[in-house]
Amino acid sequence: MSKMSISDAAEHFGVSREAIHNRVRRGSLKSIVQNGVKLVLVDKKVVSSPRAQVKKVASTSDDKYYKLLEEQNASLQKKVEKLEGETRTLRDQKEQMLISERMKIEQIYRDKDEQLKSILNTFQSQFMLGSPEDETEPLEVEIEEVEEEIEVERLGIISLKKYLKEQKLSSKKEKKIKEKFQKRAKKDERIITIGKKCYLDLDKYDYRDLF
Repeated sequence: MSKMSISDAAEHFGVSREAIHNRVRRGSLKSIVQNGVKLVLVDKKVVSSPRAQVKKVASTSDDKYYKLLEEQNASLQKKVEKLEGETRTLRDQKEQMLISERMKIEQIYRDKDEQLKSILNTFQSQFMLGSPEDETEPLEVEIEEVEEEIEVERLGIISLKKYLKEQKLSSKKEKKIKEKFQKRAKKDERIITIGKKCYLDLDKYDYRDLF
């Protein structure tokens, strides 16, 4: 015979503590009191109830299930880390490609600028050889305007005059806005000046306070 507490006996037989107390009162289970604690005498040959066995089996199954979940979680974590690494690599490659393409485009614009300057300088020299000095000024102005257009195209900006024309404002309103821009041209970094003209970078700045 082995001695068990009421709780241990209830777990052994797969019943409630009250059921153990009822068995003790009915005499189907013997009990003794040691040091003020009631203990139940259980025959070692008595097999625990199917319910208790089911609990043990369920506990074992739970352990296997949790272990399987942990293994799957570890596997998924490795896959996530691998995907994150591949994503970082692709992002770096994309950035490098964009930088390379931007450098190529800038070089193309520089080459075109140089070619155009060379052509214009050639024409200017030819006109200067066959014309008085006072007639070279229109050609110089034209060269400046062409260079200005190239710079505007390269920077991706728009002139204030062209922008106001597209807005279809009244002449009075346009004049008022132009005066405001001229006053703040040297102080406001949003206003780009090339020559005597004001330009807007609409992709980068907000000009609503000036309109």
